[in-house]
Amino acid sequence: MDAMILFPAIDLKEGRCVRLVQGDMARSTVFSHDPAAQAESFERAGFSYLHMVDLDGAFAGKPQNAAAVEAVLARVKIPVQLGGGVRDLATVEGWLGKGIARVIIGTTALRDPDFVKAAARRFPGRIAVGIDARDGFVAVEGWAEVSEVSALELARRFEGAGVAAIIFTDIARDGLLKGLNFEATAALADALTIPVIASGGLASIEDVKRLLRPDCARLEGAIAGRALYDGRLDPAAALALIAGAKAA
Repeated sequence: MDAMILFPAIDLKEGRCVRLVQGDMARSTVFSHDPAAQAESFERAGFSYLHMVDLDGAFAGKPQNAAAVEAVLARVKIPVQLGGGVRDLATVEGWLGKGIARVIIGTTALRDPDFVKAAARRFPGRIAVGIDARDGFVAVEGWAEVSEVSALELARRFEGAGVAAIIFTDIARDGLLKGLNFEATAALADALTIPVIASGGLASIEDVKRLLRPDCARLEGAIAGRALYDGRLDPAAALALIAGAKAA
């Protein structure tokens, strides 16, 4: 099997690296005042790809943590995917021009799918769609609003459009360390040709083992956040498991 990618997450709020509980900005924990140093630490640990979110940007509708993102890009060599506040082509072009490997479009994917398709055509392989769901329905505006569109319905709108990946987050599990929603994520991946990345709730090495089972084989990877920061997930052990699965 291809090696699953384990993406360490850096969520930015007011220039700091934080973790939220169920997307609630009022329930944030600061884990680092230096996101660039945190990114460098993840790179030294052996991670091959970094996931970043501009949380303030997600609510404001435009980038708010550019200085922190640029500092990360200056410190690490591994590719970085970034979402939060990406609502127009100028923002996509701006981030790609600064060195972001893959731009994640969330809220606008629901409201203007043609924009996503146009961006994916212009920048093939460099546009991902972030689908954040509460009880199966897409939430937008930093998860503050829940739509009547299901995660699968939205994802299917981008089939054949050249989107690099769907990042699927179960909001109910995010930040709670209850484990990923394997069933819903695997079902989404099975229904699509677009690669799917699991997000929300990864809690321990047991979740990594679960991701390596056959029913999750179609997943591109998973995002790890709080479990890495509070020591519940050992990076060396997780990456060794993934490398071993690839070798097998």
